[in-house]
Amino acid sequence: MTPISRDFAPPLSLISPFFKYGVIFYLLSMLALLFFEPSFHYQQMDVAGWIHLFLLGFVMMIIFGAMAQLIPVVLEVGHAVVDVYYVILPLLGLGALVMVAGFWLMPALLPYGGLLVLIAMLIFAFENIITLKKTEIRTLTVKTVAWSNGYLLLGILTGFAIALGLSGDLGINVSLMLKAHVYAVIGGYVVLTIMGLSLILIPMFSLAHGFDETAINRAFKLVITGVGVVFSGALIAQEWLMMIGYAINTIGVFFYMWQIYIIAKLTVRKELDVWAKSMIFAFIALTLSIVLGFLYFVTGTESMLHASVWFILLGFISSFITGHLYKIVPFLVWFERFAPLVGKEKVPMLHEMYSKEGASMMFWFTVAGVMFGGIGLLFESDVLFKAGGSFMFTGAIFLYITMNKMLAYGK
Repeated sequence: MTPISRDFAPPLSLISPFFKYGVIFYLLSMLALLFFEPSFHYQQMDVAGWIHLFLLGFVMMIIFGAMAQLIPVVLEVGHAVVDVYYVILPLLGLGALVMVAGFWLMPALLPYGGLLVLIAMLIFAFENIITLKKTEIRTLTVKTVAWSNGYLLLGILTGFAIALGLSGDLGINVSLMLKAHVYAVIGGYVVLTIMGLSLILIPMFSLAHGFDETAINRAFKLVITGVGVVFSGALIAQEWLMMIGYAINTIGVFFYMWQIYIIAKLTVRKELDVWAKSMIFAFIALTLSIVLGFLYFVTGTESMLHASVWFILLGFISSFITGHLYKIVPFLVWFERFAPLVGKEKVPMLHEMYSKEGASMMFWFTVAGVMFGGIGLLFESDVLFKAGGSFMFTGAIFLYITMNKMLAYGK
């Protein structure tokens, strides 16, 4: 397991708003699902708006907050300019809202929202790059941070170009640029970041030690190569090149899943708390996504692609994030408010700092929502998809309530 230090962690007041507002965006995303149909195409403006509401408002907001905490911890150096995170938060949040309004109401707003998001992500990426230069540590996690930020830059630049294209200010092939944008952001940034975090957080929370890292090293090399191949193929409109990239990435993901299996076999912690259940479900959803993605390429059935994307976004990525919130947030709150009291008075245990019943309700409603929603997309059933959306929204309400209680604990 990668050694970590808490000496360089920023204050809770800087980190907590990312988690608080990220969960609010998640709640809004799940509410919005109730107004969608199970049959669509990805170039629909309303669908693009939802994807940006979910990815920018929830996924990126939470990841930025987590990385603000974990980057200095892993690198064992302080942030180059930690105060920029006070600027990143409003820029990203407002930019996401303006972009969603542009997709849903007025396309002319897209460049303005895109510019705010672009500035936020450029600040985040460059601050990370400068911080990386301060350390001599060269672990795999550090490498994933470097590569993921590189792909993030490519993703936000292509995204801004798309915003200009949709508003009529730039003549580009939006369809091709969209493929490059999606793969750079989701495959290049989100997936690489999750891989890097997995090597720290999963062993730490499962108490697994002394495992071989050959599989994750192969996964890292394959994914950065595959994303680059897909990105290049999309830019030059070569479908065959993109297919090669998809295959490389799939092999890389299999190596990543094998690494997680190796870690799981060594785990000391046997309790199936909300974190453990969320991790198990996340990798079940990832497996379903891969199977459905393969079937889509074989059959060409569009609904299989929709279900595949659903399971990777709302099953894998979302469950990975929400599960870890129940470990990360209590620890951050405990470390700031209760660590100085150790040895002086009784302090709470981490598992006492959130409602197990509320977390359990969040988990089971979310699992039901992901499964019903995925099946609804697969068979284009409005009843099943709406049922899935309703379950997801209910789960999001429980996440919102438990998150507020965790952040307020001990105030």
